[in-house]
Formats: sequence, structure tokens, C-alpha cells
Amino acid sequence: MLKVRFLKTLDRFVGTTAVFLAPRPEPAPITEPRRILFIRPGGIGDAVLLIPVIRAVREKYPGCEITVLAEQRNAAVFTFCREIGRTLRYDRLRELVAALRGDYDMVVDTEQWHRLSAVLARFSDAPAMLGFATNARSRMFTHPIPYSHEDYEVDSFFALLKPLGLKKDSRAAAPFLHVPERAVTAAHEKLGDLRGRHYISLFPGASIPERRWGTEKFRELARCLNRRGYPVVVVGGKGDEEAGRGIVDGGFGLNLAGSTSLAETAAVISRSLLLVSGDSGLLHIAVGLGVRTVSLFGPGIEKKWAPRGGDHIVLNRRLSCSPCTRFGYTPRYRIGARCLADIGVEEVESAVIKSLVWSLKENFPGTEQIP
Repeated sequence: MLKVRFLKTLDRFVGTTAVFLAPRPEPAPITEPRRILFIRPGGIGDAVLLIPVIRAVREKYPGCEITVLAEQRNAAVFTFCREIGRTLRYDRLRELVAALRGDYDMVVDTEQWHRLSAVLARFSDAPAMLGFATNARSRMFTHPIPYSHEDYEVDSFFALLKPLGLKKDSRAAAPFLHVPERAVTAAHEKLGDLRGRHYISLFPGASIPERRWGTEKFRELARCLNRRGYPVVVVGGKGDEEAGRGIVDGGFGLNLAGSTSLAETAAVISRSLLLVSGDSGLLHIAVGLGVRTVSLFGPGIEKKWAPRGGDHIVLNRRLSCSPCTRFGYTPRYRIGARCLADIGVEEVESAVIKSLVWSLKENFPGTEQIP
């Protein structure tokens, strides 16, 4: 988190100045690209939702070499996309220099607000530079593209490619992620006694406290699901270990939080009946894997980030103060976010069961009941 705060501070002072000092690029017609650089800083969720766009570009231009400039916290996501030739990280100086030295026909900056990525796109000196025109960063692109908080983020990313004549179609449908076989094997071993059994994945974490539903509520949900015959598997990173232990305490399932890589976590989710999560990167991974979800929204913008389609149930109190997040910034709450706190355990349990019933009816017509 310290690195993230440092980069945001750097963007505020250095990026703001740089976009005004750097010369505007000369407009140029777009030709068929041979090498494309996608710039994708930020968290896991944005990276996941960019992958359908990358796949669509590669399908239109099969011979095109695709490089992604990510950062340490989201770079692993791009191992789930076979169409990407190379992933570099801009928070590692050597890799940043390698990216800037690339001879690209096109650079697509997918960052929505911050300016440093736009400056990097400008100094790539590519003939075509595409990016969101959300502030003065628009000066850095040959093709600045409007951005709206009302659009699903996959749609926003596809909008970046309008100059290429690419539109969102069935290629964006799930599943669109590929989990490496090595991670699948490792996850299978870590599931232990739950190998081959039905289970429900729970992710109690979030990038900020305001998006956490709470360990006690997740534990009560685990108890309710266990009583119905569904053990749970808690997934997450190192910071979610304690919450995971608290949730499964009492024999309600297995805590894998902090003990799996991102790819192994994706493999665990892919084997589950359903994932329950707040607005998070792992939620989007589940969507990309074609796994059913029940998601809890409040501070985040449902129209932009909530999963689409009949496989996904979104719970949202829609209070007058929410959503309150804009361009990654969420106001701090002294007491807690009511928009999430007001969502009850029984409501989430009911949504899980409803989703499982829908799944049974789809796969086994005539089935009406579930434990």
C-alpha cells in the first residue's frame, strides 16, 4: 500500500505538471498494428476486465505482438491470457525502460484518471496513442476517448478501440480467463479433503476497509451454508489470513487465504459452485472464469463494476450516499459503511440458495428444490 500511495502522490505532482509540459502528438491515421502496448496500472479487477479487449484485438490482428505494461500488484492477472506475448511492470525501472524502448505501432493507455501512464504513452512515440480523456491527460493522445461512470468497465475498455472498428460482441462473454495447468494442480492438492466435493468460495477481503462486509457476518454465513451441507473455502491474500481463520473456526470449511498464489486462488474459485464477495478483483476473476457469484455492493459503482448476466446476483442497499467512489477514491467512514453493514446474513444466504437453484434448473430441468 505504501508503494501505491507513493505512485499516486508522484502522479499528483509530477504527472500533473508533465501533461502540460509535454507537446501534443500529431494526429495520424491508424494502420494495421504489428506491435501494441497496453498500459494497465492499478488493481486486479481492471486488469481482468481488460482481457476480453486484448483477446478481441488479437483475434482481429492474429499476427500482432501484444505487450502489457502493468504493475506488481496486478501483473499476475495477465498470465490468464494466452494472447499476451510479454508482461512488464512499470514499478520496476528496468522493465519500464524496456517498455519505453519498444517499437510500437500503437499504445493503448487503459488508466482512467491518473496522468503518469498518459505521459508514458506520449513518450513511447508510437504513431497511434489511445486513452481516456478524463482530464488534461487527453493532451497526450492522438485519439482521446470519452469515459463514463455509467458504463460497465468492459464496455469502457472496448470504447478505447472504436478507432480500430472493434466493438464488444460475444467474444467478451465468459469464460475468458485461462488458469495455468500448474496452478490447477497445486490448488487441487491444497483443497485436501474437499477435493471432488461441492463447496462455496468466500472472499472476505477488499482493497479498503469500507468495502468489507465483516468477518463475523462471513462466519455466520459459513455456518448457515455448512448446515445446508455446503462447506466453504475462504480465499484471499496474506492480509486475509486472520479473517479466514475466524470464518472457518468451528469446522465450517477450509481457510486458504494467504496460502495460494493468485493463479491458485483462481483455480480454487473455478472449482467452486459459487463465490460470495464484495466489490473486488477476485469477484471479477470469478466472472471471467464463468463461476456464479453473489456480490455485495455499496461504496462502489454498481453500473460500472457489478457482474452482468443471470449467473450473478448483486446485493445493494442503494442508500442516498452511495455510490461514493470516484476514480478509485472512497471517502473514509468513522463508524463503517452502512451500505454494506445493512446487508444481512439471511439475505446473502437466500441469494446463494436462489443462485444454486437457478443453476440446477439450467443443468437439470425439472429440479425444484435444493437443501
